[in-house]
Amino acid sequence: MNSPIQSLVETGTKVWIDSIDPDAILRYRKLGATGATSNPVIVSKLIESGRFDDKLMDMLEDEKTDEQLAWTLTDYLVGMAQSVFMENWQATSGNDGYVSFELDPLLEDAELAPSREERVKRYVELGKQWSAGHDNRMIKVPATDAGIEALEPLAAAGVTLNVTLIFTDRQYREARDAIWRGARQLDSLQTFKSVYSIFISRIDVYTQKHVPELSDKAQGQVGLVNAKRLWHENEKFWADKDLALEQEIIFASTGTKMESDPPDKYVASLVGSDIQTNPPETLAAVERSSKTYEKTVDQMPAQPVLDEIDEKVDMEALEAQLMKEGKKKFADPQKDLLARIKRKRESLATA
Repeated sequence: MNSPIQSLVETGTKVWIDSIDPDAILRYRKLGATGATSNPVIVSKLIESGRFDDKLMDMLEDEKTDEQLAWTLTDYLVGMAQSVFMENWQATSGNDGYVSFELDPLLEDAELAPSREERVKRYVELGKQWSAGHDNRMIKVPATDAGIEALEPLAAAGVTLNVTLIFTDRQYREARDAIWRGARQLDSLQTFKSVYSIFISRIDVYTQKHVPELSDKAQGQVGLVNAKRLWHENEKFWADKDLALEQEIIFASTGTKMESDPPDKYVASLVGSDIQTNPPETLAAVERSSKTYEKTVDQMPAQPVLDEIDEKVDMEALEAQLMKEGKKKFADPQKDLLARIKRKRESLATA
């Protein structure tokens, strides 16, 4: 009998892990996961665990700064995960088996961020730097103004991109169109691959707080409706492009944040296509469920629910608020990572 995660894979869903913890990577790879993603929170937890103290000690001998240590360790951990999924990348000719590497979140910090022009320049420089020599590494760029502006030159340079922090159709379209303009500057589209990470559960948290007038049938459905609509639009846009590889939606932010929701709420509602990047805790809950999943990604709520969402949810206001929060959630963990490295450096030096 197949496991629940294997049943997800059999529907056409690619299951990626929202972690680069080597133990989690190996565990869920055996159950059918084919990719992973990284961020500063994940790296911080791994540093705090003490499991990589020996590696950090080796790095300290090179007299690296705290920032250099952060990126060197991230590069090392992402590279380890890449080696696990390289077989998937090879077997699919580059359609799967990727690990995402997030660029410097401090480029979007409210206090530290440079000018838009400088941010665009840095995104392009860093994207090229951290992708060089890595076949199955995706570069994560946020759907901010500067991030979107950097996408065309990055795609034109052959960088495989994961556009993150997408909440609305405006962000998705601007990101997609920028990448497509860049891709068409390549000599060949044979290896062109891009993905678009649509954040889901944060939208439902937003509507609970800011749109309490939604009915019980509509409340808690906005994130899913938004993700499914973007999935449909993405399918339609790429259908006639005759590309060798799929340009996919990543269903992200799939961990439930409401205690009343089942832990696999978003997983179960987005089955059957593209990519789910799920936290290990969510994957563990899926595995405990003993469910057999069937395709649901193309199923929408009743028309009255859709009409109510369209009438009552101001997506422009939603994007503005969630991007403000998202930039902070993007940058603050990087500051925390640097602080943890500083503390770890001091503790290792004392030891």
